[in-house]
Amino acid sequence: MAPSTASDLTRRLAQEQAGSRLPSLAAGIVRGGELVWFAARGTLDGRSAGRAADEHTQYRMGSITKTFVAVAVMRLRDEGALDLADPLEKHLPDTSIGDVTIAQLLSHGAGLQAETDGPWWERTEGGPWRSLVAQLGRRHPAGRLFHYSNVGFGVLGELVGRLRGTSWSNVVAEELLEPLGMNRTTKRPVAPHAHGLAVHPFADVVLREPEHDGGAMAPAGQLWSTVRDLGRWAAFLGGETAGLLSAATLAEMCKPLVVVDVPGAPWTGAHGLGVQLWNDGGRRFTGHGGSMPGFLAEVRVDVETGDGVVVATNATSGLSRGFAAGLLDAFTAAEPRHAAAWQVGEVSPALLALTGHWYWGSTTFVLRAMDDGWLRLGPADGAGRASRFRPDGDGGWIGLDGYYAGEPLKVVRRADGDVSHLDLASFVFTRTPYDPSADVPGGVDRAGWH
Repeated sequence: MAPSTASDLTRRLAQEQAGSRLPSLAAGIVRGGELVWFAARGTLDGRSAGRAADEHTQYRMGSITKTFVAVAVMRLRDEGALDLADPLEKHLPDTSIGDVTIAQLLSHGAGLQAETDGPWWERTEGGPWRSLVAQLGRRHPAGRLFHYSNVGFGVLGELVGRLRGTSWSNVVAEELLEPLGMNRTTKRPVAPHAHGLAVHPFADVVLREPEHDGGAMAPAGQLWSTVRDLGRWAAFLGGETAGLLSAATLAEMCKPLVVVDVPGAPWTGAHGLGVQLWNDGGRRFTGHGGSMPGFLAEVRVDVETGDGVVVATNATSGLSRGFAAGLLDAFTAAEPRHAAAWQVGEVSPALLALTGHWYWGSTTFVLRAMDDGWLRLGPADGAGRASRFRPDGDGGWIGLDGYYAGEPLKVVRRADGDVSHLDLASFVFTRTPYDPSADVPGGVDRAGWH
């Protein structure tokens, strides 16, 4: 990173800490799977003589915890231990919400209540699973709309623990934190760590917030971490999964399933399978925000580039909305990624013969060969239905994007082996518009073009 970029980011951080009256504020930028910038401002107790944070200082990450639980669930799915369409009762038969699916719980689409019935769980000692089961209630029909539910992730934590035969936190530690080298991420605070503070709205004084074990609700926001460790997690969400999760599964998690709909405004937020998603002018970001009494945090990663930002502060409120996004935007504007060098690849003669112009009726499409035997088919003018296609292992291809996602693409040949046309989900593509020698549905007028 250029010194001027680092200086600008540090200036922004200092302005935010002072302007928003935050006891301490720490942040980092991730690129290429590495933490390339870190800075902190203020002290852990807000006093001038207090200890400053460094990249190994723990802050409570709040709901970023949910992303770890979600990855643990997806690993179980990939192993065949569950299906996302499974009703909860298939694995946890002792609840009153057995009909909701695992996917609905992950995406906050199950319609469950947001919080527990008892005292504010984030500021009181948590209870066991049986106490949470007794409080499970619905606010909306399942699958109808987005309704954020901390309770739902308490349920998912129990699901992970039940299927693994241990606690959810042990699963996260053994399957994710240890392999990724995130040895400063723990269920309870381990020194050096920040203390959760509330800043008085009308005076420069603070109040210490309580910290407890959340019990059955802990999977919704229990974990503590550092900018260094969360930078590794940002790299994970950006694709550096160290083989702990496949690229396909990570991409599946980052597809919007439930939109955060605000009446009168275009949607900019959604939830995938356990991750938050943001749509900023067509750029997609994944990650999660986190808040607990005394703490605010955020991890945000550009889905396309893998660039990410981590922010943590020990204040109950005050962090400017959009601060993390602004840091990342400032970094990418100052340090744009260079395009990868074009290189010669390998394309089989059979695949090469399929490339070029094809016609759906009178509309011109272009078929291009990609690496590893993949194809891309899209309108020649760039507007309309386009998709990539991967080999299906049986001589055809399967669509990956948009309208054609999951749809089969087949090459139809004549008796002599020459290509007649392409069949894509019943749509016929021919080498010339309405080729009369191809099997065009409905036939082609014998009078031809006139």
